[in-house]
Amino acid sequence: MASVGEAAARRMADALFIEGVWGSRSASRFWVLLVLAAVIASAGVVGDSTATVIGAMIVAPLMTPILGTALALVLADRAHVVRSALLVFCGAVVVVLIGMLLGWIAAPPDAFANNSQVSSRISPRLIDLLAALATGTVGAFALVRTDVSDTLPGVAIAISLVPPLAVTGLLITVHRYHDAGQSALLFATNVAAIVATGTLVFLGYRVRDAARDAGLPVGAFHGRTLAAVAAVVLLVAVPLTTGTVSVARDRVLAADARPVADRWAEAGAWQIASVDARNGVVLVGVLGLPPQPAPTALRAALDAAGMGDADLQLRLVGGRTHWCPAGAASCSVERSPVD
Repeated sequence: MASVGEAAARRMADALFIEGVWGSRSASRFWVLLVLAAVIASAGVVGDSTATVIGAMIVAPLMTPILGTALALVLADRAHVVRSALLVFCGAVVVVLIGMLLGWIAAPPDAFANNSQVSSRISPRLIDLLAALATGTVGAFALVRTDVSDTLPGVAIAISLVPPLAVTGLLITVHRYHDAGQSALLFATNVAAIVATGTLVFLGYRVRDAARDAGLPVGAFHGRTLAAVAAVVLLVAVPLTTGTVSVARDRVLAADARPVADRWAEAGAWQIASVDARNGVVLVGVLGLPPQPAPTALRAALDAAGMGDADLQLRLVGGRTHWCPAGAASCSVERSPVD
């Protein structure tokens, strides 16, 4: 792999290392763009608008300190490692807080249960890690190679950093803490992937030698740095593997529950709007005119079909939500644990 020159090393350092806290030009640019991206992303999620969320991805500046962390690790520049990592952490907290603020203002009655922007970010899987690794590689490659830098807007869209954090804040406001943690895990996955791939790309292009020739501070690079980066990637891979297995089981559960729910709804001339499963809970949306079919009848039908260990949440569109736990003969009208 070819190495970069002194000018390229200095260009990357200037682009990725944000100096100062508030007063510098790079710092003020970062915080202004981050706040605006957080507002746009939160509004896009609340409005379930894919176009608006994509706009937030393009505006979001979080990729800069994340790749800055990778470059600082390669250069063994402890001061910039700490500064870049703190910018990532503090930036993430700011986005979550803005999401919470907009959530308090505009939380819907269904607690974002039917929001596609939310549902697509609360079930991270191993495939998300693989995609993030590939996208992070492209981002670092585009930074090293100016002739492919026009791919960076596409990288910003693909890597999705701010929207998962906005979803985390919005879900905290409606007490969906487990799902909020899952969207935060998606963000952590993307960060770990960018740092890992950025580190490898910068090492492969011998950025250390170019930075040393350019007079930049370069410390002693140790193998334990790579080991620590690899450990972080493996750490996020564990819950992602669990999530992948859980999603596969939920899909099978939803497929098995659908015909059972259809037969139950036919008895009262009702219509099944949706059948889904999340974390082993069968979620059924149903609509129709009174009187409604008995929720306990659906609970019994699921038990008879071999799904007695799955809890049931029955949402009546425009009406109440019934919670029918596994092993129970009765259902209650309440907010379920998956909310």
